[in-house]
Amino acid sequence: MTMNGVLHDHPGVPAGEHAHGDVVQVLHALADPTRLSIVHLLAQAPRRVVELTAALGLAQSTVSAHLATLRSAGLVDGRAEGRATRYALTDPELDDLLGAAERVVARAGARVEPRPGHHGEAHGGRRTASRADVVEHQATAGGPA
Repeated sequence: MTMNGVLHDHPGVPAGEHAHGDVVQVLHALADPTRLSIVHLLAQAPRRVVELTAALGLAQSTVSAHLATLRSAGLVDGRAEGRATRYALTDPELDDLLGAAERVVARAGARVEPRPGHHGEAHGGRRTASRADVVEHQATAGGPA
């Protein structure tokens, strides 16, 4: 199926280049509260898996699986440091993107209906970490807010 729609240009993107498939992959990778929390943490500083697991209160295997999703979308990259890997955002504008999304949600206000499994609620039988969870954990652990 071909989509015939009016496309407009965005600053910093070459005119006429709309890689919607790539954008969908990025947005899909971000469509999980735990992965959003990981991105927020990596926006503060590069971190090892052990640091992410401590901040999020999740199993190493869970954090590693989320990092694999973010890596496959090109959003994070890892640098070997001895036996560990330190992960960082590939583009600092990713945090700006999340900030813009959060402002859109704030403006939408009551129009946004809560979904089961969003921001720390039960999600398929597992608990997901929200930004509030991360901030609360950092406050109690004495880390950055």
